[in-house]
Amino acid sequence: MAQPTAVGLGPDGTWPVVLSPKTAVVTGAGSGIGRATSLALMDAGWRVALIGRRSAPLHDIANDSAVVIPCDVTDPIVVDAAFAQIADDFGHLDMLFNNAGIFTAGRTIDDIPVDDWLAAVNVNLTGAWLCARAAFKQMRHQSPIGGRIINNGSISAHVPRPGSSPYTATKHAITGLTKSLSLDGRPYNIACGQIDIGNAASDMTAQMSAGILQADLNTRPEPVMDVDHVATSVLHMAELPLDANVQFMTVMASAMPYVGRG
Repeated sequence: MAQPTAVGLGPDGTWPVVLSPKTAVVTGAGSGIGRATSLALMDAGWRVALIGRRSAPLHDIANDSAVVIPCDVTDPIVVDAAFAQIADDFGHLDMLFNNAGIFTAGRTIDDIPVDDWLAAVNVNLTGAWLCARAAFKQMRHQSPIGGRIINNGSISAHVPRPGSSPYTATKHAITGLTKSLSLDGRPYNIACGQIDIGNAASDMTAQMSAGILQADLNTRPEPVMDVDHVATSVLHMAELPLDANVQFMTVMASAMPYVGRG
């Protein structure tokens, strides 16, 4: 159970009222955007459940208020067990950052192995759905009721790159999931938003600076931005009161191909 860390005035002006730290779950927390966002949340005083496939990178960033939970987000039994542990450890869940995702190699659809398609759907879509399902259940039944879910979309939720049908299809589907959760969450004070990210510097996007296939089938390098800009954007979304919501945010390297990508 989360321990109180601050005090403040109560609604009737009496002193003190004990305030507990806000709590969050970050999936794909061991690297890239998930790592940067987890660090930003912890620096801001949040308690964070760090979820990822490998425990070592999670332990590398965990502080005393973090919980490390190795978890395969594609396995419903494992996901439910992870969120049950989070409920026991935190008692109340304020936010899920649904971030875990994978790229597949760029190919035209006829050259894409079916296993690549299934892997992308399992992690990027099914994994996000399973984690949202578990978080929504806790937020709906906890006291006080409510919470926030932030889905990691992508520039590819709007426009594709060449040869990206598995990734692009899953990210378009994330937009549908975000809208559906926003609607279904209204009666339970559960807000849902989406952050669409373009060219944040990480291991997954290292090829951008080296050169990547463009819509005209030429290969050119693209600008990238510091991943910390994504982390601060997620933190802003997370710290809004539940009567306000960033429904969709796009944060991207300013000069990357996006508007008129094709």
